[in-house]
Amino acid sequence: MAEQDHEWLEDVEGERALNWVRSHNERSLGVLEGHADYPGFEAAALELLTSKERIAYGSVRDGHVYNFWQDDEHVRGIWRRASYDSYIADEPEWTTLLDIDQLAADEDENWVFAGASACRFDDQPITRYLVSLSIGGRDATTVREFDVETGAFVDGGFVSPESKQSVSWVDPDTVLIATDWGDGSMTESGYPLSVRRLRRSQPLAEAEELVRGESTDVGVWPIVLRRSDDTRVIGAVQRMTFFTGALWLVPPGTDAPIRLPIPDKADLSAMVGDTAIISLQEDWHPSGQQAFSSGDLVALDLGEFLATGELPNIKLVFHPTARQSVQGLAVSKDRTVLSYADNVVSQLAFLDRTDDGEWNRTPIELPGSGSAGITSSDSRESAIFVSYNDFLTPDSLLLLEPNGTLRKIKSLAERFDTTGLTVTQRSATSTDGTEVPYFLVHRADITPDGSTPTLLYGYGGFEVSMTPSYSPTLGRFWLERGSAYALANIRGGGEFGPAWHQAGLKGKRQVVYDDFIAVAEDLIATGITSTRKLGAMGGSNGGLLMGVMLTQRPDLWQAMVIQVPLLDMLRYHLLLAGASWVDEYGSPDVPEERAFLETISPYHRFDPDADYPMPLFVTSTKDDRVHPGHARKMAKRFEEADKPFLYYENIDGGHGAATNQIERAKRLALEYSYLTEQLQSP
Repeated sequence: MAEQDHEWLEDVEGERALNWVRSHNERSLGVLEGHADYPGFEAAALELLTSKERIAYGSVRDGHVYNFWQDDEHVRGIWRRASYDSYIADEPEWTTLLDIDQLAADEDENWVFAGASACRFDDQPITRYLVSLSIGGRDATTVREFDVETGAFVDGGFVSPESKQSVSWVDPDTVLIATDWGDGSMTESGYPLSVRRLRRSQPLAEAEELVRGESTDVGVWPIVLRRSDDTRVIGAVQRMTFFTGALWLVPPGTDAPIRLPIPDKADLSAMVGDTAIISLQEDWHPSGQQAFSSGDLVALDLGEFLATGELPNIKLVFHPTARQSVQGLAVSKDRTVLSYADNVVSQLAFLDRTDDGEWNRTPIELPGSGSAGITSSDSRESAIFVSYNDFLTPDSLLLLEPNGTLRKIKSLAERFDTTGLTVTQRSATSTDGTEVPYFLVHRADITPDGSTPTLLYGYGGFEVSMTPSYSPTLGRFWLERGSAYALANIRGGGEFGPAWHQAGLKGKRQVVYDDFIAVAEDLIATGITSTRKLGAMGGSNGGLLMGVMLTQRPDLWQAMVIQVPLLDMLRYHLLLAGASWVDEYGSPDVPEERAFLETISPYHRFDPDADYPMPLFVTSTKDDRVHPGHARKMAKRFEEADKPFLYYENIDGGHGAATNQIERAKRLALEYSYLTEQLQSP
């Protein structure tokens, strides 16, 4: 079958394509909403998602904590703040800054809040923010200047029309902006290719260009670094590919950017005073200095580089073992905290410098063996907030004290019954002998006879780690009913650092799928489940994983939830942001890379004579990252072959396939109704 047969379904909002979408939405909703459990699932999901019994995570800025909140009264959400003292008390006193529901009604637009950036200089009170708003959850945003004191957008303030863009404050009257400037200003991936300096009251078109990339780049984004004396260093991050880049900085007193001489596969993780902390994704041996390994954190004196233009002496900050990976850095006014994983379990540690510039690590004790993350830190604030949860432990918010203890500020009650549930970490052996870890949650008293309905989740790409997390909907709709859940830590992810990710790049990608198959087969071999009771779920790159599982091993599965997927791997680079992922998947325009992609592309591997489990495709019309045409065209293959499938496309949602809690509740209810019918029924 020719590739172009279904290209009409790539016309995102074309009448013919949307008529097809609506017809299958109607058919599939009739099936799923007619399931006996659907009304209860939807009501419970909405109750859980809009419950006021949630932790209001926020960012500490200038004596306030800022938070974005959605509930049954604020479906689109409110952006609000409370004083710091009020926030750490039992009942914070919130002041609403921007009501997105009201704004959407006033402007007759489907606004989704997409974040806010503070204008913060010289210890002056924060009054201005750059607020980003998305239409329907798209990655593209509109940026407007907002005054938190007046609670209104600034008349004559900074405004940038809708685009995939980024804007950063340089000073109260200047920003760096990367946006769509018109013809030829965006890369083939659909992102800006230049960063410009825009001054207050200056027309957008007259902004001064500082750094320009190439049309073949993924994109170019602004960066503004704060030094210890509160001066700013401006520049840009040029991403030549998804995993390679260049950091351009403008030395004070000049307008000529110079490139920081670090490897292409390296990122600026944080600034600690005048020290730049660099994360390496490849080995590096600077001339005349010691060698460093992929995965290391290293430090350099940025002030020395800006003064001389030469690479300063490099210091090792942290060298992870083969089973560790750096997750991030948090820098406060007083301390620096390293977040890393050890065998897929979160760890935190203080990082401190000795007088000779060496770095020491002091562990911070966590509540358990789950997932911990820094939720708020700022180089001008002392407070560092940490979140913790695991499969069976609800979220808690902890304040990191200067002595390294974690003080519980807020915690949630259990949202599902964990009685009798147990969590184990297991491993499966992949085809090349690699041990692939996975987590398994189930009742401790299950009989290992293959009768337990089991949902296996995976991602396997872009160095993204899959870690334990507490999900009230998974717990209530799945685990409470005696079913099991498995989370696979397959290659392609970041669980064990850059090497774990790079093992599955481009033509080596089959190992990612072999790993997932190995976990599924281990679940069956150990009697946890059987092919009749096994389902899988994944989204985006994980949606590609699901498509490959469907076409390579249809015999393993009874159910498959394929969320916002990539599926046509011979045209993905031509659709929306697809060109930016060539470094991950390979290029269909390179013959040898195309040859491999042909072996995995689910859309092309579809066999009309094969016996497939009935899949559920979930996607979004407004997704401007992964094109909805992928799911549409694959579903069309099923339709033409007269094979059963279910299809739901949210007309409004972005890449998450939902823009508000009502839509999220509906999507969850649809998915669990499908899984219940396919796996829990006799």
